[in-house]
Amino acid sequence: MNQRLFQAAWNGDVDHLLKEVDANPTMLHALVLEGGENPLHVACLAGHLNFAATVLKLRQQLSRELNQDGFSPLHIAAACGHVEIVKELLKVDVNLCLIQGKDRKIPLHLAVIKGNVEVVRELILSCLDSIDCSTAQGDTSLHLAVKYNQFKAFQALIHHLKQVNKEDVLNVKDYYGNSILHLAVSRKQYEVVEFLLNGLVISKEKIELNSLNKGGLTPLDVLLMFQSEAGDREIDAILVQSGALKAAHLQSLASTQEERPNHHDTRVHERPRSQTKKLLDYFKYNNLNDSPNNTAMLITAATYQPALSPPGGFWQDDYVQFTVNNSSSNGAGNSTTRTKPHIAGQAIMLTHNPISYSIFLVANSVGFYMSLHMIFVLTAAFPLKMELIILVSALSATYGTCMSAITQDSFVTYGFAAISVILPFIIPVTTRLLRNYNLNRPRSASVNTSQEMV
Repeated sequence: MNQRLFQAAWNGDVDHLLKEVDANPTMLHALVLEGGENPLHVACLAGHLNFAATVLKLRQQLSRELNQDGFSPLHIAAACGHVEIVKELLKVDVNLCLIQGKDRKIPLHLAVIKGNVEVVRELILSCLDSIDCSTAQGDTSLHLAVKYNQFKAFQALIHHLKQVNKEDVLNVKDYYGNSILHLAVSRKQYEVVEFLLNGLVISKEKIELNSLNKGGLTPLDVLLMFQSEAGDREIDAILVQSGALKAAHLQSLASTQEERPNHHDTRVHERPRSQTKKLLDYFKYNNLNDSPNNTAMLITAATYQPALSPPGGFWQDDYVQFTVNNSSSNGAGNSTTRTKPHIAGQAIMLTHNPISYSIFLVANSVGFYMSLHMIFVLTAAFPLKMELIILVSALSATYGTCMSAITQDSFVTYGFAAISVILPFIIPVTTRLLRNYNLNRPRSASVNTSQEMV
């Protein structure tokens, strides 16, 4: 496209366009062969309705062309919010709504991203199928409305889905398996969550509250994983009141339902529990409400703390010789006070009782590395696995450095270094062997014992 034609399109100069076409009738036809940007793209960007309408009368084929950025004239008009130009383009062909541009985005996607509500309404009324289209990343227009915080456009889409009975689009997932509820929860968009689940526009039964993404997480799991200061409690309350569950709860319920037909309810014959038993049951570990990963992290914190503050504390000074202080009182007797050699920063317990300190060191290290192993096992499906490995490795390194620094004894230091290297490898193997042994252990003795008791 020559510079004069570009300038005429940018200024909306229809007379200059007509003069150019009279001088060269094949000019607009040649633009199709050139590809790239044409006068209709420029007019849609600048918002010149008359110029765009004139170009369409002269050469409708230009409405289907993509520019160098991968956008058609309707893409540009929709993104810029030029409603009248959008209507003019749709008079040519409503299927222009379905032209896929860059990343498979259609005009509706750009209108939603920019929050042009009037354009959104015009596009979905003209072509209902556009609401089913998704981008290369699997995002529907609803996903994009949530991602780009366009709540009014989101409302317009929901109301239209309600009118045409296409609520199933609400549960479509993106490339990562996230529904719009996953996205709204992860971005702490209280308005979106409340609008979806208040039951005023969309029935709660139409929304899959406990759908799993590719990471195996429900919307409630996502909320608990990415917690922040604001909005969490309100969103959590809405989700729980609507019946949202964690993925672990879903698995427990599924296993319970499978086992239920094989077991009769014997609770009718049970005696009422005492208040003491109720209190004990309250504080017992609950696999539905208590996460085993929380337990592992608690053990990690409890075993890491002694590395920073061992029993008895640290020496505050260096001392390498015995100190003998003789004092006499009324010319009678001498008293001698001796202090063992030590180094500043060394554990006092190691100086006075190296055997006890060595036992403490081994036991605490076993607990620490065992808890790290538990965290790795329990977070097998964690989406940020590589980041977690780096974090745990750094924590293990700081633990080893601290414990080595406070020993400052060649024998104990070398022994602890060996333990730090061996334990991370020994623990997984040992636990696996013990678990297999318990599962394969003969149970004839226990069976005979139970028969004798009967």
